[in-house]
Amino acid sequence: MKTEILRMLRETDGYVSGQQISERFGVSRTAVWKVIRQLQEEGYQVEAVRNRGYHMAGSPDVMTKEELDSVIRTKWAGREVCYYDMTDSTNLRIRQAADEGAPHGTLAVADCQTAGRGRRGRSWESPAGSSIYMSILLRPEIAPTRASMLTLVMACSVAEGISRSLEEQLDPSGGAEIPRIQIKWPNDIIINGKKLAGILTEMSAQIDYINYVTIGVGINVNQTGFPEEIRSTAVSLRMECGQALRRAPIIAAIMERLEENYAVFLKTEDLTGLMEQYSSMLVNRGRDVQVIGEKETYRAHALGITPTGELVVRREDGTEEEINAGEVSVRGVYGYV
Repeated sequence: MKTEILRMLRETDGYVSGQQISERFGVSRTAVWKVIRQLQEEGYQVEAVRNRGYHMAGSPDVMTKEELDSVIRTKWAGREVCYYDMTDSTNLRIRQAADEGAPHGTLAVADCQTAGRGRRGRSWESPAGSSIYMSILLRPEIAPTRASMLTLVMACSVAEGISRSLEEQLDPSGGAEIPRIQIKWPNDIIINGKKLAGILTEMSAQIDYINYVTIGVGINVNQTGFPEEIRSTAVSLRMECGQALRRAPIIAAIMERLEENYAVFLKTEDLTGLMEQYSSMLVNRGRDVQVIGEKETYRAHALGITPTGELVVRREDGTEEEINAGEVSVRGVYGYV
């Protein structure tokens, strides 16, 4: 009921009477008042005016299951939320949920992680109250060889979802600028040359069958600074936008974009239908890069991606080749991008 009351308050411009709420949900006005008090204690600015009722005057950056359930409006992506105030890793939690039979689209979200990690086993800073840590469970009926493309589908969805949420949360008339969100191939989310978010995809599969895919996403939202070792390459939305942001609407926007982009991907089981929008955000496109492999490191010019997600580069001798994210890393010639 708490989720429904929260949604009802958000969707009503004026006041909602206690009687309206009690009749809609079949509970006493005392029960309604108890829920309102809980919301106020969690930080929601709910005004209570005699003979008028209740009004949502403002929403803080609250991260609870009820908050997430009240803002996510998708058909399947994130409709089932497993929320943790603190956990080891949302990727570990969602894999456990998958093994226990959780449905396609189940989303694990945490306010704090104690063992967050990124690609190639790197740790991911996971302080409480400032970032998004989430992992989604997918059960695609595709060949295991095509699962790696889901990383790029998620990268596209994260970049688009963040952009959409910033447009809704920021007030340009107050001087806030909406930064351009870009993708560093294959899946790092970038603002002004610094890393905003990382994505980690893992798969459980048989030889010719996918049991499930889990995709973890970590987004720096309200940090005001970073440890010295990553200060030159990391950034948060707050540092770029100049104001704190609500995390739950960002998650909701990403889930909406994922649901749409996933459907496009399934039509062809490749990135054909997403190449234009992905490429428009690709920071590497048209730039010189360092391709770092196990056997060699060389300079090349990035041209774009293939329908299956490889990066097309032109070597200095003019030859073109397609490189796979699982085999090489790509860096800027003079820096991170």
